[in-house]
Amino acid sequence: MTMSGCALSCIRYRISGPVNCIFISFSVVPTHNRIHINIFKFFQDFYSLFILVCYCLGMTEKTYSGFVAIIGPTNAGKSTLLNQIMGRKVAIVSHKVQTTRTRLRAVKMIGAKQLIFVDTPGVFKPSRRLDRAMVAAAMDAVADADAVLLLIDAQKGITETISALAEKIKDRPNIFVALNKVDAIPKLELLPMVAQISQMAPWREIFMISALKNDGIEPMLKSLADVMPESPYLFDTVDAPDVPDELYLAELTREKIYKYIHQELPYHINVVTERVDVDDEGVLDIYQKIAVRNDGHKKIVVGKGGTQLKQIGTAARHDIQDQWGVNARLHLFVRVEPDWEEKAENYTDQGLDFGK
Repeated sequence: MTMSGCALSCIRYRISGPVNCIFISFSVVPTHNRIHINIFKFFQDFYSLFILVCYCLGMTEKTYSGFVAIIGPTNAGKSTLLNQIMGRKVAIVSHKVQTTRTRLRAVKMIGAKQLIFVDTPGVFKPSRRLDRAMVAAAMDAVADADAVLLLIDAQKGITETISALAEKIKDRPNIFVALNKVDAIPKLELLPMVAQISQMAPWREIFMISALKNDGIEPMLKSLADVMPESPYLFDTVDAPDVPDELYLAELTREKIYKYIHQELPYHINVVTERVDVDDEGVLDIYQKIAVRNDGHKKIVVGKGGTQLKQIGTAARHDIQDQWGVNARLHLFVRVEPDWEEKAENYTDQGLDFGK
């Protein structure tokens, strides 16, 4: 009986068996992405302990739950794959490399087995503190995972980064490969690539998928579910992301910055959700800070007469309303913070380790 190395605080919400249908959830917005009230944390922790005791005493049905780390180079399609698995936007997607900065978790039930997917930043050669923290987050996710899924872009083939990643994880149990974007490659070209991949590590399975077209994903999910350890459910059994609401909101806005701001500037911008209020009619008022390095960057983000900022804000607001099913007002403030990349709190907010 193992707990997948997961802390007690991760166990929450649901008990199976004779004490079925006991749920705890506190929210101020009736959406999939709940804004939790911190005052109830004590009761949630107490409930988590109750679940653990019931499980250890055999009061629950046999259940399986574990973590699956999705790793790979930048732009391999990790976020697209996670969104396809969940059937909704969990991770932001951009044609630009290194869009994902933090580890995002999402819970997927496959029958009675619970998979907690961890979407990690792409692995690349880091040069600045933020880059190092992003790469470290990816490798930390591997260390904590019950299964590892290495995602390879079939169009790019076996790169130096792929070889290095395979070497790092080859001694771990339950390692899988998903060759993505195979719909764009002639089958005759795939065969030698698969043969080469099979020699790199003792993979349990090699899958050929198209994350964008949702092809080949179901068999892959079944195989991943089969290696999950026996454990109480670590999260609610509803398929949903486990991302702090403030971070999720900030990510949606950052996605629009990547869409409308070009060249290198988006990589030097940070978005922080500072406050979320709810009025009497249930409309969200979301206040976000966009931190930039200098006045020149601020002028670009704001645009002539504020047009660029308005475009970003309108697109982000529409996305928030679509994802959460609520009306919202988004208030964006651009502030010059030359050293934001050297402030520990900006890393903590994104689930990154400042010291990496």
